[in-house]
Amino acid sequence: MLGFILLLIVMGLVIGALARLLVPGPDPMSIGGTILLGIVGSIVGGIVGRAIFDDPTPGFLLALVTTIVLLLVLRRTTRRGTV
Repeated sequence: MLGFILLLIVMGLVIGALARLLVPGPDPMSIGGTILLGIVGSIVGGIVGRAIFDDPTPGFLLALVTTIVLLLVLRRTTRRGTV
């Protein structure tokens, strides 16, 4: 279980960068915030993917989609210059 959590954290670093590249427009946060967002999306998407499919590949895709959705929600809810 500890290895799975470490995998999700490392995967979150990659997913945060991918989400930032795939979603055009200005980001309301720093790179560190994007990485943290990627880790959260990775944990949520990875756990859901593993629970539903019991395979890490859909977990990666769900983590990427979750991170993109979280990034879009964060952009929509924050004002420019506050984060």
